[in-house]
Amino acid sequence: MHSQLKELISPFKSNHTIFMSLYSQRGVSAQKEEVHKATEKLDQGLFAHAFCKMYPDYLGGDKNYINIMHADGAGTKSILAYLYWKETGDISVWKGIAQDAIAMNLDDLLCVGIYDNLLFSSTIDRNKQMIPGEVLEMIINGSQEFFDELAGHGVHISYLGGETADVGDVVRTIAVNGTMAARWPSSKLITNDKIAPGDVIVGLSSFGRATYETEYNSGIGSNGLTSARHDVLNKSYGDRFLESFDNSLPEKVVYIGPHHMTDPASILYKGEQIKTNIGKLLLSPTRTYAPVLKVLLTEHFESIHGLIHCSGGGQTKCMKYLPGDFRVIKDNLFEPPLIFKLIREASGSDSREMFQVFNMGHRLEIFTTPQEAASIMAVANRFGIESAIIGRVELAHKKELIIRAGGEQIIYPG
Repeated sequence: MHSQLKELISPFKSNHTIFMSLYSQRGVSAQKEEVHKATEKLDQGLFAHAFCKMYPDYLGGDKNYINIMHADGAGTKSILAYLYWKETGDISVWKGIAQDAIAMNLDDLLCVGIYDNLLFSSTIDRNKQMIPGEVLEMIINGSQEFFDELAGHGVHISYLGGETADVGDVVRTIAVNGTMAARWPSSKLITNDKIAPGDVIVGLSSFGRATYETEYNSGIGSNGLTSARHDVLNKSYGDRFLESFDNSLPEKVVYIGPHHMTDPASILYKGEQIKTNIGKLLLSPTRTYAPVLKVLLTEHFESIHGLIHCSGGGQTKCMKYLPGDFRVIKDNLFEPPLIFKLIREASGSDSREMFQVFNMGHRLEIFTTPQEAASIMAVANRFGIESAIIGRVELAHKKELIIRAGGEQIIYPG
């Protein structure tokens, strides 16, 4: 274990405590407890268990439609892009950040059944002293390229531009976010209200190489990147790039890992030895499942009882959207890909926290009947995305999640 990490954790009694201390000392929260408390009195929309809030069709006045607007972004992953760009000169990494901001919005909306005729507005805040115009061009043009690619799969998103602000007093480098909106038929929504005991959960892998991806995807997505950055990367990044972190943080939690961005990494995937580096594993663009969901939502709509995007909250995300006192058992998860093993080794975190922060190998869950699972998996496999029945739903006296993996059983109360 890295010496800086040893120094930090010595007063604590468990890996769970260790990881939570690292998180809190860096000013972040895996479960966003304070955010949820601040928003708990807000209107929850038409469907209490749906993955995104929806409202009556205020825009068109049609009771057969709903309106939805959703905001998300690339989070602190943009700092990793900054470090990689500064170290290697590879400006193309910013296209991945554009995809991250879009996919995090799009895949949330996919989980309520919306896959077409969407609007997107970007919000980019930068420190002009650190981020030149060519980076902005790469992000903005990369966004349009991603929209063009999605249109080829029948997923049409209109890019409305947005706000690009020079706010160096607010951000040290750059923050890339966006808002996505749609008007959608009420009869074509996934509200999660159909999730029931007896359902199985089909997980779609976050890693590998889908037919519409140009290179291997590590599966990292856009969650937990503060932990990944500081726990994996070497102290020298803090010394060289003061603008890449909150300078008021205790030194002992800043860049305490063993790796450099350019350190080589090798992955055996489907019999092929893939050569890459640590930076690219951390910066793999968030995979969108839009091409797959477009097919599933048009051809297998009635078979889909619920959809969960395993983003913030990782494998515990599903607990927030269950429509009853159900027990979810996940006991056939994918073997976590290399990036999560590297993060766990560097951070000293335990399984409970890893599953609570990261997707750990699958980022989309489809709740369906055992009879329909095979046909759903066949669609995913057609796009080169691995799939598996990773778990099931049981009736219980209270909401509960049980994860069985690596010889451990972890219980998360509802």
